[in-house]
Parts: sequence; C-alpha cells; structure tokens
Amino acid sequence: MAWHGEHRAFVVEEYIRNGESVITTQRAFRIQFELGRHEPVPDRKTIHVWVSNFRATGSALKKKSPGRPRTVTTPENVARVRASIQQSPKRSALKHAAALGLSDRSVRRILHRNLHMHPYKMMVTQELSERDFETRKAACEDILQNIPSGAVLISSDEAHFHLSGTVNKQNFRYWSAENPQELHQRPLHSPRVTVWCAVAEFGVWGPYFFEENGLTVTVTSNRYCHMIETFLRPKLNQFVGDHEEGQAWFQQDGATAHTSRRSLAILRELFPGRLLSLRGDIAWPPRSPDLSPCVFFFGDT
Repeated sequence: MAWHGEHRAFVVEEYIRNGESVITTQRAFRIQFELGRHEPVPDRKTIHVWVSNFRATGSALKKKSPGRPRTVTTPENVARVRASIQQSPKRSALKHAAALGLSDRSVRRILHRNLHMHPYKMMVTQELSERDFETRKAACEDILQNIPSGAVLISSDEAHFHLSGTVNKQNFRYWSAENPQELHQRPLHSPRVTVWCAVAEFGVWGPYFFEENGLTVTVTSNRYCHMIETFLRPKLNQFVGDHEEGQAWFQQDGATAHTSRRSLAILRELFPGRLLSLRGDIAWPPRSPDLSPCVFFFGDT
C-alpha cells in the first residue's frame, strides 16, 4: 500500500503520544483511517523509519539522497554539447559523453530535448561526376523549353520486389525478459517479381509483370517490345481517344532493353517527336532515377 504524508504524520504523533508503543500506534491508525481487521497498517520497521526521519530532518517524508543534482541539463552543459557536436558531428553520442564527462543518457537527452537533433543514417546513392550534374541540368532545361505546358508526361520504369520480405535488423527490436533467440532466415536466391508501371497526372498504368509461365523473367528487348505492343499501346489508344492527339510525351531510362533499335522504333511510332530517352528526342541523362516520378511511386526500390 502507498503511504501518504497524512499517514506518516499521524503515525509519528501517535507513536510519541503513546510512549513509543508500536501496537498502540497501529490500533489508533486502524481506527483513524477506518481500516478493517485484515487491511494492512504500517509495520514496526516502517514506523521506526518514519520516526527516525522526523527526528533527523523534522519531516517524516523519505530523505532525499545527497548525490549529485537530479538533472545535468544546465545551460552550460547544453552549450558544451552543442559545441562538441558542431566540432565532430559524426562522433557517437557515447564518445561525446565520455569527452564531456557526462553520462550517455544525459547527452542523448540534451541532443533530443534541447538541441532537437536526430542521428541520421548515411544513405548510399549512385556516384555522380561533375559531367552528370551538367547533363542533368541540361535535360531539365530541355524539358521545360520543349514540352508544352498542357502536355502530359508519362514517366515509366521497372522495379524488383522480393517476395520473401526483408527485415532491417538496425530498426527491429524484440522486448522480453529473456532473449527469444529471434532469427530471420532468408533464402540465398530470394524469389522476386519484376514490375513495370507508368505514372502521369491521370494516375498509374500498371502494374505489368514480366513473367512467363508464372515465373519472373529478365527484361529483354523482345519482352519489352511485347509489353509495349500488348499493354502500353492499348492504354495509349484509350488515352488518345479522350485527349488531343500529340498531347502525350513518354519518358524511359537508358536500360539496354529500352534503347534497342526495335524498342526505339516502336516508341517513336507511338510518340513521334515526344520521346524522352537515351537516343530519344530529348536525351534522358544517365544515373538519374531521382528525376523520374516513378522512383517515388515505387517507394525508392
């Protein structure tokens, strides 16, 4: 049972009034607080502790520990942590704490609550050269200058989705009193599907799965052309029926299957003068998936 201040004060008064008799004090306590015969009352040790605290401090409440202050989140320490982070932003919080003579918990509290900082993880991306930046800028300028404001840009791409699922062990936690020895097993060659989609202001065309006999296959020139003829062309014919002719532009990246002679010939027929691609009417820069809306639709796969 949790004892409050009025309980402690009453016990100290009754204990002293009744000649330091624990039994008498307990009886008076039961009557005062209307407790039943089998309900708990302060035991002998508890009564002696309360009386001892009262005689030593003038209060029956629990004595505070004489240790260091409860918090070290002082303006001085906040400033020290900020300066340390600015000097070495890649150092771990544990090493900052050791260098500053603070606990790891205190440093993390200051970083989150006072400095509003977050430990961001490094992202691995495609390496870009100086020329890549130039070609990207030129491509964006060509798009703005040559594609009319009323045109519809159809952005396309493929993505691979693993069917076994993935687990990020850096973020996965299992709370338990004992180690559950939780394991996530994955096959050496994880089954996956290859999906093509096109995205524009009207929504999404797809998904189209590259499969044969129910099995995922590699995207080759012949298979890509088959997708264009059996899937993209019907979608485009329906679109043209509802819009002005020549309104749709098509974008694809420079994958080998996309830029074969046969693939480009079919796409130039469907989108005469309106093809964004390697060797297209507007050159699509290499290593530029982030310029395409599809990367956001596919979830950055």
